[in-house]
Amino acid sequence: MKNVQTPRPLRRHYFATCAVITASFFLIPAALVGQSVSAKSPAAKSQNAAPPQDLTKDPALLAEFGQLIKKLQENFQVPPPRSQSRLLPLLPEATVFYAAFPNYGDATHQAWAIFQQELKVSPVLRGWWERGDMATQGPKLEDALEKFYQLSQYVGDEVVISGATPGRKQEPSLLIVGEVRKPGLKDFLRQMAKEFAGKSPASVRILDGQELSTAKENDPTSSPGLVILVRSDFVAAATNVATLRSFNARLEHNGQEFASTAFGQRLSEGYAGGTTAVGGVDLQKILNQFLPASPDAASSKSSRLTARNRELLQRSGFGDVKYLIWQQKFVEGHAASQMELSFTGPRHGIASWLAAPGPMDSLDFVSPKAVMASGVLLKNPAEIFDDIKDLMTASNPNALASLAMMQQGLKVDLREDLFARLTGEIGFELDSFAKPQPTWKVILRVHDPEGLQATLTKLMATAPLAAQQVEDEGITYHILRSPSAPKTSEFAYAFVDGYMVIASSRAKVAEAVRLHRGGESLAKSQKFLASLPGGNLSELSGLLYEDPMAAAMIGLRQAAPEMVEAFSQVAAESTPVVVSAYGEESSIREASRSAAFDAGGMMVVAAIAIPNLLRARIAANESSAVATIRTANVAQVTYSAMNPQRGFARDFASLGPDPHGPGSSSPDHASVIDATLGNASCTAGAWCQKSGFQFSILTACGKQRCGEYVVVGTPVSSSTGGRSFCSTSDGVVRVKSGPPLTTPVSALECRTWSPLQ
Repeated sequence: MKNVQTPRPLRRHYFATCAVITASFFLIPAALVGQSVSAKSPAAKSQNAAPPQDLTKDPALLAEFGQLIKKLQENFQVPPPRSQSRLLPLLPEATVFYAAFPNYGDATHQAWAIFQQELKVSPVLRGWWERGDMATQGPKLEDALEKFYQLSQYVGDEVVISGATPGRKQEPSLLIVGEVRKPGLKDFLRQMAKEFAGKSPASVRILDGQELSTAKENDPTSSPGLVILVRSDFVAAATNVATLRSFNARLEHNGQEFASTAFGQRLSEGYAGGTTAVGGVDLQKILNQFLPASPDAASSKSSRLTARNRELLQRSGFGDVKYLIWQQKFVEGHAASQMELSFTGPRHGIASWLAAPGPMDSLDFVSPKAVMASGVLLKNPAEIFDDIKDLMTASNPNALASLAMMQQGLKVDLREDLFARLTGEIGFELDSFAKPQPTWKVILRVHDPEGLQATLTKLMATAPLAAQQVEDEGITYHILRSPSAPKTSEFAYAFVDGYMVIASSRAKVAEAVRLHRGGESLAKSQKFLASLPGGNLSELSGLLYEDPMAAAMIGLRQAAPEMVEAFSQVAAESTPVVVSAYGEESSIREASRSAAFDAGGMMVVAAIAIPNLLRARIAANESSAVATIRTANVAQVTYSAMNPQRGFARDFASLGPDPHGPGSSSPDHASVIDATLGNASCTAGAWCQKSGFQFSILTACGKQRCGEYVVVGTPVSSSTGGRSFCSTSDGVVRVKSGPPLTTPVSALECRTWSPLQ
């Protein structure tokens, strides 16, 4: 793969933030950890490591890190843009997710070479690298990067990750595809699989075409694995054999149906003019599969729920979503990203809240030293209020009954007296998020300042706020304090030239007035204007501005204030992140020239957010499972009291609602739990699903009376939970980590599990 030399302004724009973040959050913390190795470790015994507090004050080492950052900025080369994809047409016709990235092997190898060169010429940097944990972790990192580079030499210029949903009742399939550049990939992958065997519970199988034809699927009870097909022309990876067989068959018959689909054609447009990365999601197809417009059985409860969800989604305006497309490319010599959320027709409901581009003068009150700022143009706030009412009352006609009573008591009509006096333009500024007193501003454009103030006076009369007014140079400052808080909090606001400026203090409001009248605001800053991804402030619907280095410096001042000065020069030269949004008739577009944020930021966010989201979902599922088991315990005690001759219920169905309707109950349908688990299909020993878990009840019964039971909850799959739970008549919830159960456990086995803490 051939690299292109990046223009100097672009190199600085693209890599400054990445390099600094790498040094700040990876290299330096690694050094601190390395220097704090226990005295028992061999590295600590063989090296006279300085304590971490001395390292953080070492100006020579910090200077070397600065030199390394500079070298990366000046000499790093990025993969060239691509104007088409040979891989896109090969994907399944049912593809709904697509992400294409360049082969970063050469670029990573080059960055590592720059680092290695700096180690050779810098005794200080080399000393750090050879001390402490880096003495053992460094070679491992070098070996991993070398293997990644070797692997990249077998693969073509592009790697595509795709996902397909063949049908509502079929599991989505994942497919990773790349071209094969040279022979030997199969042997290389098998050698890597051998080296990593035992280090990961996931299995890896490497097959050629002949082996694929006779391969069996992975054991569903074992840890999930990856199956890799290596051909002479393409390499593909999937989580199951069937996906690879289907892909291989398309290659054999030269099938390229996906390229002719509407989604495939829209993705192909993303390559026009040259692109480095392209991604997309066919949202309309996903919605149609999981929320079909015409349910098969409208009388069933699940179908009625699907129809109601579909109706609410349509009311929100997001039932008409079509595609979400993201691409990164070069525009006029600058790296830029573009994102588009398209709709099948004109935007409406919540989807229409972002207004068409127009003047955004609220940023004229924002400081050029802001860590973060944003501005947005919304449609008429009174219409937004109507949309909210429509959505809330659609699912519950009485949802706003208390609102009408509140408005009558306050003698305020929120729509006419509050929202109708706002225009929909909102500005925001964050100067510091440091505790105990973050500093911020909110700027609202208003129609009728006097009328809005009268409304606020009525509303604040009922709130626990102490109000004070101060006149200064023709401006009335309203200062509000909340004495009921643990520590008295304060904020202030004033009306200035058609805007209401609200801030964390009167001083911040006064600062906004000065910036606005003196022409020294962020909106007038040349650094800010140069970062706009096209157009100007009068041609935007929304804007997000962030100074990533300023944000990092806030954290650095708290964690290691002695290091701030070392990074101050890099911070002064950093490029801010500016993301613009445009509300069009049938789409919402985003654009940014802050490529370092877009590429690096998306990867970091994905690396952090996705595992955390999965963990959060697993935690929520497990919490729900424990609550369900406790509910089952209470239901069993209640059932036993209601039916002393029978004892405990034999299954969930016996605990569920009586088919004769509310208020009815019988020994066969006690009506002590809802129908989610208490339905006719949840019989003894059967698994019944709820919130990513499946549950079962087994009861030990004599001729008439049941004297013992065990309720068990286990994850549907390893991705929905990592622990199983159970409980018996003693009411103690117990837990066991491991893969999902295939059969329920007995009460005796349950009591051997550890009690839930």
